[in-house]
Amino acid sequence: MMSAVQKLHDVCRSTFNVSTPPSAQALQRVRSILDSIKPADVGLDEDDARQQERGFGYFGTNGRRGRHSPMVARWAPPISYLHLYECEDFSMGIFCLPTSARIPLHNHPGMTVMSKLLYGSLHVKAYDWVNPFDEQLNTDPSIPRPGRLVTNRVFTAPCETATLHPTSGGNIHAFTAVTPCAVLDVLAPPYSAVTGRHCTYYRESIPVGPIPGGIANGGHEDEQSISLLEEFQPPDDFVVQRGEYRGPRVGP
Repeated sequence: MMSAVQKLHDVCRSTFNVSTPPSAQALQRVRSILDSIKPADVGLDEDDARQQERGFGYFGTNGRRGRHSPMVARWAPPISYLHLYECEDFSMGIFCLPTSARIPLHNHPGMTVMSKLLYGSLHVKAYDWVNPFDEQLNTDPSIPRPGRLVTNRVFTAPCETATLHPTSGGNIHAFTAVTPCAVLDVLAPPYSAVTGRHCTYYRESIPVGPIPGGIANGGHEDEQSISLLEEFQPPDDFVVQRGEYRGPRVGP
């Protein structure tokens, strides 16, 4: 019997083409398979992830746990990336985040991204550019650009697959693990230095304030918040290590 993750690969191959945007119907086919995938389908176990965190923690000089301990970075287990598959049209991979791990705000230029939270709870904060052409027109990375807050909430598995688009849906997002969690990502097309799809990191420099214009995902406000986002280099303690994928083989 074909594995669930192989089915995902096959429908991605028939859906994504680097030269043609996918249709809404095709994206729904990918989403329906992602929604059905469980941790065991990709060789993961939430209980194992929790067990692996034991022995790590937030310890200060007095030995007590504390979120503001100066030794947090030293004792926190690293973020892991499990590579499943990549071609010029799309890639598949899993990010495994221990409790409190954070992936800073980063963009996905010209990309459609579908993210399935496999287990755990994850805080997602996401922006879209107020002017989607700002990223192309602004050649000076030192100048902050206004981003509109799209999502600022905690997701807990099981939940629906999230989809972001090149100019909508929260193309610039950050992840913070509330509990140990894992996210299966489909990127179409994947990052590529050759074609100029670089991953750029951002931080919120100046909150501009709320503006009229709809409700942010998961919120109850009649206004949307605007912040100036500036490029930056993540701190040295932001490390993503390559992990071992132990699920079913994926490929053509």
